[in-house]
Amino acid sequence: MCGSKPMTFQGSPDVALVNVLSQQKQRRHRLPWHYAPSFLLLWVVLFYAVVYPLYHRLPDSVLISHESSKPGQFVAERAQRLLYKYDRIGPKVVGSVANEVTTVAFLAEEVENIRAAMRSDLYELELDVQHPSGAYMHWQMVNMYQGVTNVVVKISSRSSNSSSYLLVNSHFDSKPSSPGSGDDGTMVVVMLEVLRQVAISDTPFEHPIVFLFNGAEENPLEASHGFITLHKWAENCKALINLEVAGSGGRELLFQSGPNNPWLIKYYYQNAKHPFATTMAEEIFQSGILPSDTDFRIFRDYGQLPGLDMAQISNGYVYHTIFDNVQAVPIDSLQSTGENALSLVRAFANAPEMRNPEDHSEGHAVFFDYLGLFFVYYTETTGIVLNCCIAVVSLVLVGCSLLRMGRESDASIGQVSIWFAIILGLHVLGLVLSLGLPLLLAVIFDAGDRSMTYFSNNWLVIGLFIVPAVIGQVLPLTLYYTLKPNDDISHPNHIHMSLHAHCVLLSLIAIILTAISLRTPYLCMMSLLFYGGALLINLLSTLHDRGYYWVLMVQVLQLVPFLYFSSLFYTFLMVFFPMLGRFGHGTNPDLLIAVICAVGTFFALGFVAPLINIFRWPKLALLGLGVVTFIFSMIAVSEVGFPYRAKSSVMRIHFLFGAFSMSTMAP
Repeated sequence: MCGSKPMTFQGSPDVALVNVLSQQKQRRHRLPWHYAPSFLLLWVVLFYAVVYPLYHRLPDSVLISHESSKPGQFVAERAQRLLYKYDRIGPKVVGSVANEVTTVAFLAEEVENIRAAMRSDLYELELDVQHPSGAYMHWQMVNMYQGVTNVVVKISSRSSNSSSYLLVNSHFDSKPSSPGSGDDGTMVVVMLEVLRQVAISDTPFEHPIVFLFNGAEENPLEASHGFITLHKWAENCKALINLEVAGSGGRELLFQSGPNNPWLIKYYYQNAKHPFATTMAEEIFQSGILPSDTDFRIFRDYGQLPGLDMAQISNGYVYHTIFDNVQAVPIDSLQSTGENALSLVRAFANAPEMRNPEDHSEGHAVFFDYLGLFFVYYTETTGIVLNCCIAVVSLVLVGCSLLRMGRESDASIGQVSIWFAIILGLHVLGLVLSLGLPLLLAVIFDAGDRSMTYFSNNWLVIGLFIVPAVIGQVLPLTLYYTLKPNDDISHPNHIHMSLHAHCVLLSLIAIILTAISLRTPYLCMMSLLFYGGALLINLLSTLHDRGYYWVLMVQVLQLVPFLYFSSLFYTFLMVFFPMLGRFGHGTNPDLLIAVICAVGTFFALGFVAPLINIFRWPKLALLGLGVVTFIFSMIAVSEVGFPYRAKSSVMRIHFLFGAFSMSTMAP
């Protein structure tokens, strides 16, 4: 009929035009696409400007010439001089003359030098050289030993009659071919300098201190077993400070505590000058993932000693190699560890809890440092309450936000709930992809005989695993927002829902992991605390309903958890990168690094990566990230990606010779 209005049906050109106009309208409200690279690079810059320098920060060393103006302080230069003497002895294999005679003589001589400088009117010093024999079960093996050596020093105040001793332990033996100046010569000389500072102090302490220099740790852990089961002073030891090295230099990480004595962490909190610790490291180490162990296990299992287990973790490439020499140990790292050790020894030696630690056995503790700037700790019970309360409050705040979105868009709560459920499902899919894509690349590189390309050039993991994790996390939501726009709710609210989905997921993870008695959910709690705080501020103000203005508060508060998670997972990578060279050929090492990078990305960028969608053409940003991964992959398969370097990151080869398992290095 001429002049009548034509009818339109779903799928007609008019409907397509409406969809196009809808997408154009939403794009006009987004930020220009060229700001997206700057937004992503901002977080990279923050890592290298804040996290990286703080991670590698060490205190200035105290020199012998400064000692008169800094009385009572740890003197790193003296410790370094002792380390030169220790290094010149060479490898100290259990049973060798170097270990059983020369090093023992070195230690005895230094103890006598300390005795000569000691305030003999205040202190009494005893030296005992023990040669125990015994047997025990370890790693499903019967370990038998005969005549191993312990050099044991006890210093006590003449004014005290306490029978509760503090035990401080390190080992002086080393692996074949290794001088062992890092593992564990560093801690040997630290203990000698701590002993000296205690012996010349004008302030007596309450509880005697036993310094155990054990001569058979690498065998493994034989001399510590001989001490704790057979030595005359062992039964009086009530607490332990175990000092280890899993590399050479850097800060020492507190990675085990207790068990069931949170007062130890309280003293660490009050006295450690350079805190570096995390509950997550404790749970990982005790899970058996790491191919190593320390004397802490022996003292805990056979002596029921509570204590602290600390180890330097930097430059693990030289661990148990010929390159573990005095040149690889920075003097400032001696100062850092020495200051912590001296402060903790003084604190424990005067702790009233030492008289009967069993009375203060109150469960585990949750603890962590924040970029080395300060230390946080609380009991496991407090952690359960915090995790659950903050998770529930976060869920309530998300519910309040969704209700307000419904009122703003004139949508029913049922509709909003359906939209949010879709976004939550896509976010879970993104989590799967953020883990799956890095793992897929790990499998591909291993299949192409290109695993561990990051072994020497650690920065390669950014493009190989971290960027794919970001892509996987964002991809489902980006496709949803692009291909199926929803005019019933504003685009800012859609983006806000994607962050709410991450909040809900973290809350569920926190509750589940807390229910199975893990302490690691403090990570979720920290992330939820700052997102919930931002959400509360936005709800109480007008920012929540003013387009993208809510993003400002969220991102400002996200700086705190981002910096922490970046530092934490960077620490794990620094530990595992060199350790992968000792895993052997039975597993694909890239899988572990891929998982660490994916989980780190989930925590550090979970409230950041979805904001790529506030920019126009977000698929273009994801394409750019894909190009970054491709470029890094090409670099990885070039000579740059060859894992090993002579002297700095050598290849380890394990072989069986006769009845003995040996290892050597190839450049």
